[in-house]
Amino acid sequence: MKLNNIKHVFFDLDHTLWDFDKNSELAFGDIFKKWGLRLGVQDFLKVYSSINVKYWERYRNNEVSKEALRYGRLKDSFDLLKFEATDELVNNLAEDYIEHLPKNNHLLQGTIEMLEYLKPNYRMHIITNGFEEVQRKKMTTSGIFNYFDTITTSEEAGVKKPHSGIFEKALAKSSAIAENSVMIGDNYEADIIGAEKAGLQSIYFDYYQSLHPSAMRQIKTLKELVKFL
Repeated sequence: MKLNNIKHVFFDLDHTLWDFDKNSELAFGDIFKKWGLRLGVQDFLKVYSSINVKYWERYRNNEVSKEALRYGRLKDSFDLLKFEATDELVNNLAEDYIEHLPKNNHLLQGTIEMLEYLKPNYRMHIITNGFEEVQRKKMTTSGIFNYFDTITTSEEAGVKKPHSGIFEKALAKSSAIAENSVMIGDNYEADIIGAEKAGLQSIYFDYYQSLHPSAMRQIKTLKELVKFL
């Protein structure tokens, strides 16, 4: 079951190592309080979470810009909740959210332990569709920046996962070859299909505990990586 000849381990960041849901909830709590919004964060998140996922899917498919994603996911959530919010307020909230989000530092359970476990035997890297100006801050604040040799973002690569170009960029940047590399991530299309098309092996992190019938290797917790690495 162990993967042989692996020298480089590539991770996705959000929902794989960095606890996006927890940190996002805290960020919204801060900015709702700052702007005096009479709207419960939990009520908002029940609507926002699925809308955010759909906007990221559209962003991956180049159907919306970064700016449209940041504005639209908030505007659509407020509209669905019938909460009145001016364009100016939505834009201010969108800016504040990006500022507050990386200040929170919660990691998924077992992240540090697993990085420590892998560190002696592998070079580790990040491949992310997240925004350049935010992802590095997240990693620094949460204390994991120094575990990784390289960070490759979609903005740097010019294409987003699952496009093979971002994986090729990451391989070149890290002086790795696909045959000696494995990708670990929570999005089956972006992380797993994308990596395999680029020639990397893959491990699907089943963050939402839903299992994916097509995933050859999958884990529900990070500590399960010991089965493969």
